[in-house]
Amino acid sequence: MADLKSTFLKVYSVLKQELLEDPAFEWTPDSRQWVERMLDYNVPGGKLNRGLSVIDSYKLLKEGQELTEEEIFLASALGWCIEWLQAYFLVLDDIMDSSHTRRGQPCWFRVPKVGLIAANDGILLRNHIPRILKKHFRGKAYYVDLLDLFNEVEFQTASGQMIDLITTLEGEKDLSKYTLSLHRRIVQYKTAYYSFYLPVACALLIAGENLDNHIVVKDILVQMGIYFQVQDDYLDCFGDPETIGKIGTDIEDFKCSWLVVKALELCNEEQKKVLYEHYGKADPASVAKVKVLYNELKLQGVFTEYENESYKKLVTSIEAHPSKPVQAVLKSFLAKIYKRQK
Repeated sequence: MADLKSTFLKVYSVLKQELLEDPAFEWTPDSRQWVERMLDYNVPGGKLNRGLSVIDSYKLLKEGQELTEEEIFLASALGWCIEWLQAYFLVLDDIMDSSHTRRGQPCWFRVPKVGLIAANDGILLRNHIPRILKKHFRGKAYYVDLLDLFNEVEFQTASGQMIDLITTLEGEKDLSKYTLSLHRRIVQYKTAYYSFYLPVACALLIAGENLDNHIVVKDILVQMGIYFQVQDDYLDCFGDPETIGKIGTDIEDFKCSWLVVKALELCNEEQKKVLYEHYGKADPASVAKVKVLYNELKLQGVFTEYENESYKKLVTSIEAHPSKPVQAVLKSFLAKIYKRQK
């Protein structure tokens, strides 16, 4: 795995160099230096799970056949396109949320002399994706499908972000809107498509598959993405900050979290008053009251039950799939997230 990651990082350097010499633009030392610093700061810094899973998935689809250098390069390049997409979303999200840190360093727009230039950097990151695709995939039979895939998933993600933003509007805090169906919609569009479906769809395309024949795979991966986000919501409140590497703020931020949706379903009138009064307040006493209420409602047990139920359903759906290699891809995704602590 370490060796896969170092190969993957080498491909980043190649793609970065190509972008910094893109003949469609007249580069100067200043512009080249700016884009290079911006890329190094925002693209390769995360866990790289989404990008690496394109290579993982492609290997499993090829059923243990030795991959050629070109195959590894192409799978890596698509993996990096997903990481570029992620960087673009995060740079702009952090501006919208007025966040302070990301991946243990200041958000890009908080870096001195960057500020709102970060908005244009986000646009550049987005535009690097079709440049990479054009350079390396233009001659492939699946080129148009790749462009369509990235465009559609980007649209779905931006639309999910929109529902999330308009739901948590300041001054319109209304818990009665927070239902399981709203939670599912936000998560499905904002996270599941680009984090779970996109890497596998990329692998399927380079393996010569037609995505129209894999609607079931898409559905299973979206379900997995929803399960993953429910875990995230749970860990935000009950996880160990040391382990997850951040301190959760979903309660303060009035997030449409699975926990608050469940609490609203399970609470009595008295408890509902407490939620309405304290959810979305920044002061630690209010947050503590919400957490006490979550414990009274035994939400940790409710989550464990949800986790086991989801796992069983997912395994059943996966095992019903006619293709063993596709089953292997889906099982490897599920194994990575089941009962995770971070």
